[in-house]
Amino acid sequence: MKKQTELLHKKILVLDGAMGTMIQRHKLEEGDFRNESLKDHDKSLKGNNDLLSITRPDIIKEIHGKYFEAGADIAETNTFSSTTIAQADYGLEDLVYELNYQSAKIAKEVADEFTKKEPEKPRFVAGSMGPTNRTASLSPDVNDPGFRAITFEELRVAYKQQAEALIEGGVDMLLVETVFDTLNAKAALFAIEDVKDEKGIEIPVMVSGTITDASGRTLSGQTTEAFLISISHMDLLSVGLNCALGAAQLRPYLKILSDKSDFFVSAHPNAGLPNEFGQYDETPEMMADQIKEFLEEGLVNIVGGCCGTTPEHIAEISALAARYQPRLIKSQQSTVDGLAVN
Repeated sequence: MKKQTELLHKKILVLDGAMGTMIQRHKLEEGDFRNESLKDHDKSLKGNNDLLSITRPDIIKEIHGKYFEAGADIAETNTFSSTTIAQADYGLEDLVYELNYQSAKIAKEVADEFTKKEPEKPRFVAGSMGPTNRTASLSPDVNDPGFRAITFEELRVAYKQQAEALIEGGVDMLLVETVFDTLNAKAALFAIEDVKDEKGIEIPVMVSGTITDASGRTLSGQTTEAFLISISHMDLLSVGLNCALGAAQLRPYLKILSDKSDFFVSAHPNAGLPNEFGQYDETPEMMADQIKEFLEEGLVNIVGGCCGTTPEHIAEISALAARYQPRLIKSQQSTVDGLAVN
């Protein structure tokens, strides 16, 4: 964690943009999601983007490269849905280790290439651990509010398998992201601690929640401050918000994190809100103009993009972030205040 922490004290680090948005540019068909071993698989695989790390690694490698070229310091692995829970929809639970390992390996290879070319700007890889498609806190059946589609233990086991593979694939940090249910996130964090203890290692951990609507709450009903309190007992590199909202809508909740958190703060919002066709209309310039407020107010240490963002968005954000100082965390602020008094 030392290298990332030192950098975060000095500059705002830039996270990459959307993987899915870039994959959609390739107009892929069913055959792109299959290889020799999957040619007779009995379920449709089109749309299982994580699978492309195995069947079309060239595409995933190219996307990572474009984001690094745009100025990103951190690339997320193509593993948002790479748990046995999410892959069960495709009948591919047995491929989970390979999905995570290969995704981490691809991203790390590209990161190392860029670091070698520009040693003054080291590139990092964050192992993406998505929320799964099940929630431990809410019932999917309105007629049975006590029912749960998943247990904490099932989530812990799935996340542990994912974390192990990502670490073995070479990631520099883990990112528990798009948290809509903090109980799911707690299972992921518990699993990561298990892996760290068993392997005798330390690895930085980032957590990023998602505010699902204008009420300022997660899907499971927590306010931003409650979400922060729920995970503050963990040894985290950063806490932040991503997805669901555009930068303008995210700002008030990001300010809460900035004011209350002892961790570094991250933000990777969508390129605005989706239109009636599910597309994101905010241009790179429009999004950068809104993110400028985060930087002027000193709210963030890490900034990037989520749904609808592209290398063009990240290029604008990267150029902007280079002009601003990172948010001071409380330990830094105490030092500054002490110097001012003396």
